[in-house]
Amino acid sequence: MSGNVRLLNDTLAAAKAEGRSALIAYLPAGFPTVDGGIEAIKAALDGGADVVEVGLPHSDPVLDGPVIQTADDIALRGGVRIADVMRTVREAHEVTGKPILVMTYWNPIDRYGVERFTAELAEAGGAGCILPDLPVQESALWREHADKHALATVFVVAPSSRDARLAEITAAGSGFVYAASLMGVTGTRASVGAQAEDLVRRTRATTGLPVCVGLGVSNRAQAAEVAGFADGVIVGSAFVKGMLDAPDHAAGLEAVRALAGDLAEGVRGRA
Repeated sequence: MSGNVRLLNDTLAAAKAEGRSALIAYLPAGFPTVDGGIEAIKAALDGGADVVEVGLPHSDPVLDGPVIQTADDIALRGGVRIADVMRTVREAHEVTGKPILVMTYWNPIDRYGVERFTAELAEAGGAGCILPDLPVQESALWREHADKHALATVFVVAPSSRDARLAEITAAGSGFVYAASLMGVTGTRASVGAQAEDLVRRTRATTGLPVCVGLGVSNRAQAAEVAGFADGVIVGSAFVKGMLDAPDHAAGLEAVRALAGDLAEGVRGRA
């Protein structure tokens, strides 16, 4: 069974052909429940997201800020498992036809088995994985199986990455490059900062892959700003916060749908 890296590539290319950035939403699997998480992902896609990253909840999410840590804790206490992550990917893709990736730390994949994980993700219709803590020089086994199953391997670059390191990372990746807009953990911020634009410029000098920016984007104005220089705008904490702050699940879904619509306007340059 082949994964959907081609669907991801085509989706990003279609957004570029429309003269805009793609909107990529992040939501954890199993939050607030497995079924509720699937509904939230559908709401984000219905609202205007082009792609979704499904977070695989982790007990020590060192790169995630307090909002996503809270959601991960809720999911883990609810008993979420990798099988639930695969189900989330499958149902979200089947209903929407949109590309769905998994964002995960390396340890859960390593324990589960690389071949097993990639085969199941491809069977579920997944488009690939974002692997924020997997060093490129240790990624050969993952990439072998990801390529075998037509899955994208998305690596993360940061403002601290030197140009030679950027070239090494982008040469090994596929799908797109995840450019962290600033040093630190995930979370909403008042300003995305000039570091992101410089990082996109330096990354593009090393690759033809789309460069998508995440960390800190939470509203239409910020999405419009980042869309001015990036191929994609990645938003996570703002969606999760909308769910956490809502008085009930229905209100949370509406908050996600509305935010996706607002951000979709932003990536089209309508600040």
